[in-house]
Amino acid sequence: MKKRLSLGALAALTAGLALLAAGCGGGGGGGSSSSGNDNNGGNASGDTLPASSCSSLYYEGSGSPQYLIASDLPLQGSGRTQTVQMTQAIKFVLKQHNFKAGKYTIGYQSCDDATAQAGKWDSGKCSGNAKAYASTKNVIGVIGTFNSGCAEIVIPKLNQAPGGPVAMISPANTYVGLTHGGPGTAAGEPDKYYPSGTRNYIRLVAADDFQGAADALLAKQLGIKKLFILNDKEAYGLGVATNVKNAATNPQVGVSIAGFTAFDPKASSYEALGTKIKNTGADAVFIGGLICENGGKLIKDLRSTLGNDVKIIAPDGFTPISAVVEGAGDAANNVYVSVAGLPNEQLKGNGKKFVADFKAANGKEPDPYSVYAAESAQVLLDAIAKSDGSRTAVTKNLFKTNVTNGILGDFSINADGDTDANPVTIFQIKGGKQQTFKVITPPTSLVKVA
Repeated sequence: MKKRLSLGALAALTAGLALLAAGCGGGGGGGSSSSGNDNNGGNASGDTLPASSCSSLYYEGSGSPQYLIASDLPLQGSGRTQTVQMTQAIKFVLKQHNFKAGKYTIGYQSCDDATAQAGKWDSGKCSGNAKAYASTKNVIGVIGTFNSGCAEIVIPKLNQAPGGPVAMISPANTYVGLTHGGPGTAAGEPDKYYPSGTRNYIRLVAADDFQGAADALLAKQLGIKKLFILNDKEAYGLGVATNVKNAATNPQVGVSIAGFTAFDPKASSYEALGTKIKNTGADAVFIGGLICENGGKLIKDLRSTLGNDVKIIAPDGFTPISAVVEGAGDAANNVYVSVAGLPNEQLKGNGKKFVADFKAANGKEPDPYSVYAAESAQVLLDAIAKSDGSRTAVTKNLFKTNVTNGILGDFSINADGDTDANPVTIFQIKGGKQQTFKVITPPTSLVKVA
């Protein structure tokens, strides 16, 4: 979903912020290589991750923590307020647990997978960070990534880490091929991400086959007859665009496709593209891509050529929605943005309590992805608490996750690493602000063909 850059002094600054944190939109997709020590996996205190990519250690317990958890998020770019707040949510949960997971003491470092030059996640940073997590022996789990493209790089490196695969849990990745096959995925997925033969990655958000099916149902419910679909040719953007196309053309939905075309995220103008779409008679456009990749300019130019009657739908790559408003201005009004997960106002029990407590402590209501980051931290701490302190045991415990009255309610994780709770929230931009339009949980029969 997004991209990031390197830190140093910036990391120390971001560690103290209580803002929403993201870098480039929700689900899929760094610079300098980061290398940790050469220790094998196991329990030992004292090691920390490199300051070139990671913040200073966050730990308020006695002595040194036995283990470290790290988050891997893009902390630079137009949407960094979203991802920075995600790190705050992780800290909030860790502090609630008094920096402990069962009998083990736990420290935390926030690591950046973005670069200033890219303004989003960077493949070199993702690779360097992953090597550091794998080789720093007391890193026992990773929360991340934010962008699916970065996850494709990190997962296999953690999968082959010394001492057993390192547990990885994502609050934001939505690209289907990370956990299971299906339309829109590449050959060899997902097995190629798990060279050891053991799964080490789970996610708490609905994958894009659910999001694509939800966006197709949204199109039907909005009365759309002809949908033009754009994609940025990247794994996430092309994947979710393909999911929307497959679901829309299914008889359960019955929306025709006016066109399926790639766009250049670096183009200086999209007016010619807008004219091409207009000539097809399309009454709506779906954009498979990321807000940080010229998304604001794309929306502006589409509005100027298509007018206000043609509806625009975007996936979670267009979060935070504040970045859409900033980039597109008035043209952002009435754009629909889908986000895997529930809106804060529909959370109950411990979820409702977390939102209230986090807001009281940080002065701001958590972004939806911050809620998912908090639950990711909770799930990881539970897996560590139930383990024997080894990487292998923590990883196995992730796949035994079965939560009742958690921050996200009730859910469990299947053998692929996917959650069985898959709501998709549709937000509509009105007057420069996001409003919850509706929540759609698509039927399994439609998801299977998406």
